Amino acid sequence: MNNRNLLLRNACRLFANRGYDAVGVQEIVENTGLTKPTLYHYFGSKQRLFSAVLEFYLDPFLSTLKVKCIYKNDVVNSLEQIAAHYFEFARIEPVFFRLWMTVRFSPPQSSTYQAIIPYQGKQQKIISNFFEEAAQQYGNMMGRQNAYAISFLGMLFAYATLALQEELPLENQLVYNAVHQFMHGIFS
Repeated sequence: MNNRNLLLRNACRLFANRGYDAVGVQEIVENTGLTKPTLYHYFGSKQRLFSAVLEFYLDPFLSTLKVKCIYKNDVVNSLEQIAAHYFEFARIEPVFFRLWMTVRFSPPQSSTYQAIIPYQGKQQKIISNFFEEAAQQYGNMMGRQNAYAISFLGMLFAYATLALQEELPLENQLVYNAVHQFMHGIFS
């Protein structure tokens, strides 16, 4: 692993475990076995390092999400693929996923929240676009695309977070259950 990626992964782990504000540059470089000049060479500051952590994990995630959200005239199958993508990401990158969930609930004025806003917007737009495409086939969905996107994302984040807390197993059955619950509501 190159020094840049080593810094990104170690910073992610430290931020996820202790919070962005509780972690200093010195601690990051000591845990990585590198020097401050190396960190500053790659990132320039702790804030830019944090932004690079988000980019490192979320850019590939969102690229794949775009592909998963191409509507293929089957809402249930598409939603299962989207849910599986989120749950697989949480399973493969649990440290980052925990950091992601923490930052989502940080104060709106904080630098970490401000850094994640563009990614949250992109994610919301990708999911909303999926529901807009589906609404062309299912007219009863018209005008509710954003509400569906918010509800679906909230459910996925809740299930994935519970799985990371070891309260639910991250398995294929969870994908089916989550999508079934979303599609059919509480009376299913």
